[in-house]
Amino acid sequence: MTTTSVPTTAALALGDDALVLSHRLGEWAGHAPVLEEEVALANIALDLLGQARVLLSLAGDEDELAYLREERAFTNLQLVEQPNGDFAHTIARQLYFSTYQHLLYAELAAADGPFAPLAAKAVKEVAYHRDHAEQWTLRLGDGTDASHERMQRACETLWRFTGEMFRPVAGLDADWPGMESTWVEAVGDVLRRATLTVPEGPRSGAWAAGAGRQGLHTESFGRMLAEMQHLHRSHPGASW
Repeated sequence: MTTTSVPTTAALALGDDALVLSHRLGEWAGHAPVLEEEVALANIALDLLGQARVLLSLAGDEDELAYLREERAFTNLQLVEQPNGDFAHTIARQLYFSTYQHLLYAELAAADGPFAPLAAKAVKEVAYHRDHAEQWTLRLGDGTDASHERMQRACETLWRFTGEMFRPVAGLDADWPGMESTWVEAVGDVLRRATLTVPEGPRSGAWAAGAGRQGLHTESFGRMLAEMQHLHRSHPGASW
């Protein structure tokens, strides 16, 4: 029987994406606009946390990797660490990321690689995440003048972070140009159906392209990480 080694770089990248976005979505607990959305966001956060646990455990001790690494050691996309902002901002972030993640996991699930078992299960979860984001984008974009304006502003604000998603990751055998083309088409279709204008600006800044994967993060990430790691670091070695 042969075993397939797991590329640590790829496991960390995907695991960090899921972990960080899970924490961001968890910040909505007690603050979502309606009770039903409180449950929906919590469920998406738990799905992502489950993915993160599997992925980080492939690279080492999941708790140590989550709670004891310094900021520069995290290789998550800058998109997922962006603050929640208002509800439209959260939905735009979710639309961009879940569309990408769904395309990536579909490819990984179809391939005979070390991430295939995880991807085969996760792609079903992410299909729901993507649909949830699409439905809210349509609802907000084609809603009131205020909701339309907020959704448009959120899409434009986060657009520059989307190019990083399609920079190749070592150990992930995927058709990155093909995925990017499909992503642009799919997201553009949702935005147009929501009566929103597809942002025209660059999808990566001169310094931001690939920065998250290189351990370079935005200012808000440090504060989020300190909050996420505080309890574990305050009681090292504690057993609950």
